[in-house]
Amino acid sequence: MATFDVRSIPTGRGRPRDHRIDEAVLAATMRLLEEGGYADFTLEGVALRAGTTKPAIRRRWPSRRHLVIDALVTAMGEAPTPDTGCTHCDLIVGIATLTTAFAGPGTRRVWPALVADLAADPALAETFFARLFDPRRAATAAALRRGIARGDIRPDTDLDLLLDLLASTTYYRALFGHLPITDTLAEDIVMIVMSGVATDTWRAEHERPHTHG
Repeated sequence: MATFDVRSIPTGRGRPRDHRIDEAVLAATMRLLEEGGYADFTLEGVALRAGTTKPAIRRRWPSRRHLVIDALVTAMGEAPTPDTGCTHCDLIVGIATLTTAFAGPGTRRVWPALVADLAADPALAETFFARLFDPRRAATAAALRRGIARGDIRPDTDLDLLLDLLASTTYYRALFGHLPITDTLAEDIVMIVMSGVATDTWRAEHERPHTHG
């Protein structure tokens, strides 16, 4: 799967690349996206905010789409789904990286327009998913397999379907904005999903008992 990484662009025989420009441009990109969204985002605006020039940006990123993807990947960071020995705890931490990122200012002004723009560029859409989503999906899948191995999740569980269920609520709310991405959303998602796929052993230890009034 082909991916675009700004660090892979050759710098030629000229002056060494100034990574301070990279950092300034990426930071300016995120600020402008938060302030004005994707539709109004321009390389000229980034250059002005970052204190550089449009040609300098073009030498690093071939289009504004590439720049926005690189900025989003940088801002979201790694995919820290830990291995603590607690299946639902690990899943909550992993999903929380999504909810935190998508709950940020400007989410509704960035993601729908960017996804629509990528429909015209299948190769870049592949890059987008490979860089932004595939690592998180792989990390969550590893956590689920550990959960199966320790007897917390039923071994007949459809992992691909489970991965979609865990992540899709956040994406849906980010794209359509019908409900907020709350601070407790990650835990709420994980505990609801676990209630459907967990073993009896996990249920006995972690499900809240029902009370009758």
